[in-house]
Amino acid sequence: MSACGTPQRYKAGARRQHAGGGRTDEAERKMNMDFDTLTKIAIETLNPRALTEDAYAGGVAAALLTADGNVYRGVCIDTPCSMGFCAEHAAIAAMITAGENRVVKLVAVRETGEAVPPCGRCREFLYQVDHGNLACRIRLPDRVATLEELLPDRWCE
Repeated sequence: MSACGTPQRYKAGARRQHAGGGRTDEAERKMNMDFDTLTKIAIETLNPRALTEDAYAGGVAAALLTADGNVYRGVCIDTPCSMGFCAEHAAIAAMITAGENRVVKLVAVRETGEAVPPCGRCREFLYQVDHGNLACRIRLPDRVATLEELLPDRWCE
């Protein structure tokens, strides 16, 4: 068991190894992606719509850039019984599904295209999937901050 009470079944930070070894020029270009480009990707991901008379999706979208230079996207799903999730969670889930867990940049946007800060649950989730994500840079409406700045008192430290 870890200090947080979770079983230690998997090596922390373990990622799939990609064939080919070194980083390509394309991967280097992606790693240098600026926040304007990442924000544009998030805006293009927006897809607001009603799913049912009670559920709504796509009013907030997120895009994240990983340490491997890949971009993952997600949208929020809002339900009246709190079973939905944030756009950041959806993007993180896509990243984890692909075998990655280290985020270097993150942005979430609302329907107006304005950046929105991640909620406390998303901040903690980002930290829980990889403690190195404290260095992740996050676009806010008025500045860029690290996850460490936004999550000074972590739940399990």
